[in-house]
Amino acid sequence: MEKLHYELFVLAKSYLNIPIIITTALAAKVDAIHPGYGFLSEVSELAKACEENGITFIGPSAEHIEKMGNKLIARSIAEQCGVPILKGSSKVHSVQEAREIVEEIGLPVMLKAAAGGGGRGMKIIHSLENLESTFESATAEAKAAFGDGSMYIERYISNARHIEVQILGDQFGNVVHLGERDCSTQRRHQKLIEEATAPNITEELRESIRQSAVKLAEFIGYESAGTVEFIVDQDAQTYYFLEMNTRIQVEHPVTEMVTGIDLIEQQINVANNEPLAFTQDQIAFRGHSIECRINAESAKDNFKPTPGLIQRWDIPQGPGIRVDSHVFQGYKIPIYYDSMIAKLIVHGTNREHAIRRMLVALDEFQVEGISTTIPFIKEILNSNDFKSGQVHTKLIETVLV
Repeated sequence: MEKLHYELFVLAKSYLNIPIIITTALAAKVDAIHPGYGFLSEVSELAKACEENGITFIGPSAEHIEKMGNKLIARSIAEQCGVPILKGSSKVHSVQEAREIVEEIGLPVMLKAAAGGGGRGMKIIHSLENLESTFESATAEAKAAFGDGSMYIERYISNARHIEVQILGDQFGNVVHLGERDCSTQRRHQKLIEEATAPNITEELRESIRQSAVKLAEFIGYESAGTVEFIVDQDAQTYYFLEMNTRIQVEHPVTEMVTGIDLIEQQINVANNEPLAFTQDQIAFRGHSIECRINAESAKDNFKPTPGLIQRWDIPQGPGIRVDSHVFQGYKIPIYYDSMIAKLIVHGTNREHAIRRMLVALDEFQVEGISTTIPFIKEILNSNDFKSGQVHTKLIETVLV
């Protein structure tokens, strides 16, 4: 435990230390900082510090990061501009207040952290009997993850899809969408497989979701790349705003594969005060793309993390295949960070072709020394529900049965 505390101390003093980052940037004479999609990527203080020190922050304004990073404020903004939101509450301060809200909304409900996302602090409540213990554990988890234990409550949709829309905005008021991604295949609210575009939805629903994302971005005058996330009620064929991520997403490559547009390049151009180089009608969608997150975990052992030395690392190659990773043969997977060690992305002429190409690529992805989620991902891809496009947020639970 002493070593773990030491590593966490080092993390706080390095990757999360804004003064040191700015000091290092100034010493290196850099003119811009791209925050990536972890650590400080959605922390407004970094954007502010960049501005104060004459460094370009490659991302949205500090104001947009701050506003949309707070889920309650984001819900309010969505409601103001006419984007549908789930029935829910404002900030919940106590178990008793939570009980009254649940009784008003009706079970089941989702307890959520107001200050963050990524599945942290999210708990489903099916019964009032476990409300107190669930509220306390969710609050503690949110406090540990985001430094803020504030919670709110939303109606929970059981037969749901998680669909998000990639948007781009510039400093001249132009906003476009680059289509949607389906991120329904997830475990404990953590995405495992993402694809573009979303399968098995009507074109009317698809277009409505896309336009809602654009409407929200235009309403706040958003600049840079961002993702507006929605929950789709498959029974009612309706959708609701979930949150907006004011950064590049882990799954952005699937959008790049089907549009041919480099999102990081676009972020840099926007940060350099350039207008978007294309209009909405110039964006074309080609084929289908799937991304699988390769994690250092053992699915057979309840997804226990598997840190250790990578003794073999042979990645798939060929047309329509992309691997994003920092790992190499001889690399030691630490215990202190997220378990994702690679992203495997494929592009196919259609969804069926993309699935076949992904399965071949996964067979060719050889990792020795640690266990990974590759065998489990292949099991998901081979399931009838996934192959037929009947994806939903509980798909992995059905595969595990």
